[in-house]
Amino acid sequence: MLQPTEYARRYAQSLSDPDAFWAEQAKALTWFHAPSSTYEADTEGADVAWFSGGRLNASVNCVDRHAVRRPGKTALIWAKNEPGQYERISYRTLKHRVGQLANVLKARGVRRGDHVVVYLPSVPEAVYSMLACARIGAVHVLVFTGFSAEALRERILDCKAKVLITANEGLRGEQRVPLKARVDDAVSGVAHIECVLMARRTDQAVPMTPGRDLYLEDEMAQQRSTCPAEWMAAEDPLFVAYTSGGSPAPKGIVHTTAGYLLYVARTQAELFADSEDTIHFCPSNVGCITGHSYIVYGPLANGQTSVLFEATPKYPAPDRYWRVIEETGAHTLLASASALRALMQYGPAWVRGHDLSSLRLLATLGEPTSPQLWSWFHEVVGRESLPLMDTWWQTETGGIVLAGRAGGTDSNPADALRPFFGVRPALVGDDGTIDDSGPSQGRICISGSWPGQARTIHGNHRRFRETFFSKYAGLFATEDRAERDEDGTYRITERGDDVLNVGGYRFGAAEIEQALCSHEAVQDSTVVPVPDDIKGQGIYAFVVLRGENSAWRPDELAGALKEQVRHTIGPMATPDTIQVVDALPRTRAGQVQRQRLRREAADGINNHHV
Repeated sequence: MLQPTEYARRYAQSLSDPDAFWAEQAKALTWFHAPSSTYEADTEGADVAWFSGGRLNASVNCVDRHAVRRPGKTALIWAKNEPGQYERISYRTLKHRVGQLANVLKARGVRRGDHVVVYLPSVPEAVYSMLACARIGAVHVLVFTGFSAEALRERILDCKAKVLITANEGLRGEQRVPLKARVDDAVSGVAHIECVLMARRTDQAVPMTPGRDLYLEDEMAQQRSTCPAEWMAAEDPLFVAYTSGGSPAPKGIVHTTAGYLLYVARTQAELFADSEDTIHFCPSNVGCITGHSYIVYGPLANGQTSVLFEATPKYPAPDRYWRVIEETGAHTLLASASALRALMQYGPAWVRGHDLSSLRLLATLGEPTSPQLWSWFHEVVGRESLPLMDTWWQTETGGIVLAGRAGGTDSNPADALRPFFGVRPALVGDDGTIDDSGPSQGRICISGSWPGQARTIHGNHRRFRETFFSKYAGLFATEDRAERDEDGTYRITERGDDVLNVGGYRFGAAEIEQALCSHEAVQDSTVVPVPDDIKGQGIYAFVVLRGENSAWRPDELAGALKEQVRHTIGPMATPDTIQVVDALPRTRAGQVQRQRLRREAADGINNHHV
């Protein structure tokens, strides 16, 4: 844990001489060929390049170099769905499995630059798939298994993948998720999907399409475990992560090899722990950006042990996190605020019944930590002695850009976020005034670049420029709002209007609205977030019906529209409340007045809308 004076010194250095700072940091990676420059950018900031001239491979950095020095060291602890069931995978074994799967992909015609969709839960095959793609220069595209077949299909079509990796089923607490059945629906008629590789997670038999579908384990068993690593340019794409916001079509955020890998490796080491002996527990889904950055690439690049969690926080009882910590000896916990808030409802006995003495640091993500959650996390889980860290970042930032720590005090770290090295925040007022120092409030933006910054939107760089760089000259724009104190610390005050954060998962308002409007009864719709004690934010939908559908019974209409969203996007995006209105309030320019609807939704929660 950096002391304030040491942080201030290094942060100042990272801003005054970023080339020298990041060139020094880059020595933490293993390079086939050292970079010839550190940072280049156009005047707008939308076209950047980090570590040009360098050649490296993310799989080598996350696997090979550790397998050589400490082959028997545990890389992954797979905490399976059923309690007490663990599988420990060493760096030696990880290297062999990644090599086998990489050779499977090559045998199926996957080449450098091709896209491979991975539709898997938090199981080792998901990690093997990511690192195997990185090894041969393919671009992995993980899709969250909570998404429907239709949402999966949309992403397959956008990235034009030729191979898809999935499982027959996923296990999520008491649920069995029909992954292969969804895949069959998603790839129906998609000519560019040449092969579906299916892992057997359960004993459930599923239909297999001859000539297309193959059993992953059987294919891996036929391959050697030695696979040469491609020499990747620093700016070659590593993965595409689909995120929401701004328009109905999901954005395929592209992260490149060297900058992203270095940034998540350094944030993991500096903010959590820099020791290779650290056991890091991040119970998020591996398919989300959190899983990419702080389950896979961050911990493994540092040679640490990462816990891969398959179950749910409350399965089979609301002590599952604490049981995993006790049984794995985890040192650091990075969990979503919404999951912790759900566990807080069950009282301290579920926590205090477990030995959590191995813990050294607690951290939250997804949304600011409320005073109530901070007190519970600090007092009950942290025994009033552990440091607690709050974080702020997005898919587009690659890794954590603001973090706050507190320990042994009653101060909330969410009220004192500081930028990570090389990150220069700026606040933009409603009048367009830009403040990069001193007390202020407004939309939070970032001036300049940092290695983890997204490089483009897959297939649409114009949209990337318009979304992130056209609003304020020279600034990377987010839609979140923040306050900055006189001491330079930040507090996130409000999430953007077009993004809803539900249980730690981000959904674009536009894609939910489009799903609602695809129902024959709906003419227009708007969704806004409302406070939720468990999920952080719930979804409140306002819908305008077509004239001939005004006679729908309210309960039947609500059920039909919720099912429409579940089918189109997935269960997590389902509105909690649906209110029928005659018209949506709009400005003279035709924009929906979302702030007004937020106020109405807050009042409507107390009424009897369905």
